[in-house]
Amino acid sequence: VPEGAAGVDAVFQWKLSGDGGTTRYAVVRDGVMSLHDGEHHDPTVTISMGAGDYVRMVNLELDGARAFTTGQAKLSGSIPMAMKMRRIFPT
Repeated sequence: VPEGAAGVDAVFQWKLSGDGGTTRYAVVRDGVMSLHDGEHHDPTVTISMGAGDYVRMVNLELDGARAFTTGQAKLSGSIPMAMKMRRIFPT
């Protein structure tokens, strides 16, 4: 959502493991996003989890907060920027 990304300058990376897994990142600069395959050398935020769990999370079948608190998902990098992901990438 461009409005949610206004003023944001960050790299969001997803490292998804298992069947259907992939590593991708999105570069967000003031409302404009570009998506890339592979691993970024210095992401602002990285989310690591199983690909199946990620699909369940974005389909609202798995509570995101619970996934992180139980270790199903891991977050590294800037927590404040990670919190902005809901505005930028709503489900």
